[in-house]
Amino acid sequence: MVGNLGGSNLTGKGLKERLAPLSTQQESGMETLMTKTSSDAKHFAISAKIPEFSNKNRTLVLQYSIRFEQEIECGGGYIKLLSGFVNQKKFGGDTPYSIMFGPDLCGTDTKKLHVILSYQGQNYPIKKDLQCETDKMTHFYTFILRPDATYSVLVDNRERDSGSMYTDWDILPPRKIKDVKAKKPADWDEKEYIDDPNDIKPEGYDSIPKEIPDPNAKKPESWDEEEDGLWKPPKVPNPAYKGPWKRKRIKNPNYKGKWKTPWIDNPEFEDDPDLYVLKPIKYVGIEVWQVKAGSVFDNILICDDPEYAKQVVDEVFANREAEKEAFEEAEKVRKAQEEEEAQRAREEGERRRRERGHDRGRRDRYRDKYRRRYDRDWDDYHVSINIRSRLIS
Repeated sequence: MVGNLGGSNLTGKGLKERLAPLSTQQESGMETLMTKTSSDAKHFAISAKIPEFSNKNRTLVLQYSIRFEQEIECGGGYIKLLSGFVNQKKFGGDTPYSIMFGPDLCGTDTKKLHVILSYQGQNYPIKKDLQCETDKMTHFYTFILRPDATYSVLVDNRERDSGSMYTDWDILPPRKIKDVKAKKPADWDEKEYIDDPNDIKPEGYDSIPKEIPDPNAKKPESWDEEEDGLWKPPKVPNPAYKGPWKRKRIKNPNYKGKWKTPWIDNPEFEDDPDLYVLKPIKYVGIEVWQVKAGSVFDNILICDDPEYAKQVVDEVFANREAEKEAFEEAEKVRKAQEEEEAQRAREEGERRRRERGHDRGRRDRYRDKYRRRYDRDWDDYHVSINIRSRLIS
């Protein structure tokens, strides 16, 4: 079963920025609608109603592709599956969902790949720290949930992680818990090696000296025993000396390993055989915040066949090299435009500095001319005062 984002079911929320549908195409029996975020620093919300899908006793595959054409900086790239009735005109962040899956980036620290499941009205994020891709190429994200409650997360058809809903989400209490009342038995032996009780110290071992006279030493010819005393060869380490005697170490026949607190059945655990079952899926939604827009959502697929999903990725990636070449060419053009703009900015800055320098020169010349005139007037005033003072006296 394949859900689609057909154009007739595409509905954006009025209070948020509508995602721009770029094109609709029909291939491999799957209708897809390429959707792109279009304005910076906005919330985006869009949803589509699909034929009802239930994963009761069947595998659920959720897959889509996303390309961050922009330097996203901070924003989401995830999608949601929704159950029950959804007022699509009011679809937004508060709308309940069954699954939220996909990348979420912010700066260099947050590169998270969300897998959030809803169970009995509460949302549970996966406990693992899954990382998403951050480049500007197209990437496929695939989530597979099986009837045995095991799951797999794939990125570009390669498994990124796998596990079980029982262990990787805090949905149900754990099956087993550590027995906090347990204590290590008194006779529990944790010594892996022991001294060999049958090892006996060789006779005369303690009489072996640590140092012996150097057998290669010779008395100097100039040595005078009457003046220098009795000559003795210098001491050197004794190669026969092996240090203090110790028994050999052998494997401990009573070794039981490091004692660990035993696990016991959790009395609070109640199994739910339908843990993996979601409420019937009726809508697909994209609801994200992005500082910089330009993310392209495409190839959204909901089915029960992982092999078919893999085939879709392979078909799209058949033109992977062409996309890389186009991306590299676009990057060259972008960098050239940025350099051209930077050069214009430098030239404009230099022009303005020259203009400011010219205006400053005119201002300085006017100031000097005014200062000379002011100084001359001030001198004439002092001369006038002096003459008047002499006339009075």
